[in-house]
Amino acid sequence: MSEPKRSAMRVADSDRENVARLLYEAMGAGRITAGELETRLDAVYAAKTFAEFEPVVADLSPGGALALSHAVGEEQGGRRSFAVMSATTRRFGGPLPSKHVSRAFWGSVRLDLRRARITGSCTIRAVAVMGGVKIVVPEDFALDVRGIGLMGGFGTGRRTGRRSPEAGAPVLRVTGFAWWGSVRVIRKPLEPRRRSLRGRG
Repeated sequence: MSEPKRSAMRVADSDRENVARLLYEAMGAGRITAGELETRLDAVYAAKTFAEFEPVVADLSPGGALALSHAVGEEQGGRRSFAVMSATTRRFGGPLPSKHVSRAFWGSVRLDLRRARITGSCTIRAVAVMGGVKIVVPEDFALDVRGIGLMGGFGTGRRTGRRSPEAGAPVLRVTGFAWWGSVRVIRKPLEPRRRSLRGRG
């Protein structure tokens, strides 16, 4: 399909979400102002075709809206968590994917990794906009937390465990940003499974 015909294609709600994500990240990095963010978001949610996205992302996405949509589509091939004006909780068991994307817009995401394992490496990209992302990790994970807090917080929270990761421990990397929100990574020991009280007199 030729580029002009592709630009005339109608956009879906997921396409609008992808462009909105780019705008939030650009604002968090200081590339656009909060006022520009609001103006561009109005255009994004009013757009009906990819061509209408182009003026909004021309100075932010080198290949334009179509390239952005393709890149985000590849990213979504991995696992992700998403919350918009809602709350999402995910508990992981077994090996973690090498990449995970977690986004909270006016909502909250909680990731519980205490029963998970890291094979090789794992990077979680967390984005919180007027919301929160909380990541609970086991005591034997080493942490590399590098993010930006803009009128918000990004970092490790109060540690509740007592053990320190051993040398050579699996490393969990957390990147991203928080705008008027928070991304917190905390250590917490795994709670033992409760025994059934049936049959006891």
